[in-house]
Amino acid sequence: MQARAPLMIEHRLIERMLLLIKDALVQIESIRKVDPEFVDTAVDFIRTYADRTHHGKEEDILFRDLSKRPLSAEDQRVMKELLEEHVFGRQTTKAILEANTRYRNGDESALANILSKLRTLVEFYPKHIEKEDKVFFPASRGYFTNEEDQAMLAEFWEFDRKMIHEKYKSVVEETESRR
Repeated sequence: MQARAPLMIEHRLIERMLLLIKDALVQIESIRKVDPEFVDTAVDFIRTYADRTHHGKEEDILFRDLSKRPLSAEDQRVMKELLEEHVFGRQTTKAILEANTRYRNGDESALANILSKLRTLVEFYPKHIEKEDKVFFPASRGYFTNEEDQAMLAEFWEFDRKMIHEKYKSVVEETESRR
């Protein structure tokens, strides 16, 4: 298995969540109400899985290793775009969380913001994923030997192994801080 394979497998799960969000958007628009619990679930998924786990592997491992290589100008440009898109995704997700908190606290006007930002995510991520799957990952593979690619794959697995502990340590610490 090549190192890019787990990243592409993760994309398929992200796409499944995006379909759920898209379906929820239809319902939200029709009844003019949102289920704050669903929004929390979607935000947690995007933050923990899509961003911290998936983008974490890209930024902390793949991009780190690529930054040590003599990338073509085009590959450098695309990697910079991807990093900027990751930041955009984080900002959009944060805005959804903030709007959901306002909505939970009785601010009905926050519904429009939740709708807008969720729509932004379902429109943004498919293009981002396609750029990675069809352009960047294939190009990046050429910068590594088979041994380096396998070492990166092993580092991806180790990264994932640590993520579950990081996630739930933060859940406990957050809960403790509210006491």
